[in-house]
Amino acid sequence: MRKLIVLGSSAVGLFLLATAALVLTGLNDKLASADVIVVPGNTILPDGTPSPRLQARLDAALTQFQKHRAPRILVSGATGKEGFDEAASMARYLLKRGVPAGAIIEDNQGWTTEATARNAAQLMRQHGWQTAMVATQYFHVPRFRLALQRAGISVSGNVHAPYFELRDLYSVPRETVGYAVYFARP
Repeated sequence: MRKLIVLGSSAVGLFLLATAALVLTGLNDKLASADVIVVPGNTILPDGTPSPRLQARLDAALTQFQKHRAPRILVSGATGKEGFDEAASMARYLLKRGVPAGAIIEDNQGWTTEATARNAAQLMRQHGWQTAMVATQYFHVPRFRLALQRAGISVSGNVHAPYFELRDLYSVPRETVGYAVYFARP
């Protein structure tokens, strides 16, 4: 019984350590120039506008765009349960904030993090772009970086959306498991 308690305590401790590492990595912005900033989609509100969480991602990307760290922003998403094209909603949001239409690339087939990474890699190869910057929630940064790197993209930098909510108490541990699954896959 004692061995079982030690084993269980060790497993919990390892999980908490991995979760802390994930959070700290995601909160540590790495600012660097890139060919494109990639923003994964998220919830669209019933009025067709990005949720506050998604707005925070877009605002983080917009700040980097305005600082000339990248000449374009790739918005990726799909049509969610709300019935709206996430990429189109994200593009409208950026257009209203002064990003030229020619600097916004829409991917409306980004159903998952992995799909967004594959689609971004394909678009980047087509255009001869070499580097990407990630703009997403802090807990999603490590897995999104890994997905892009596995798709053959050089990730030069990342920024996290400065948005925190109660839902993070669920999202952070979920993301720890998600990262482990992505990491373990070939």
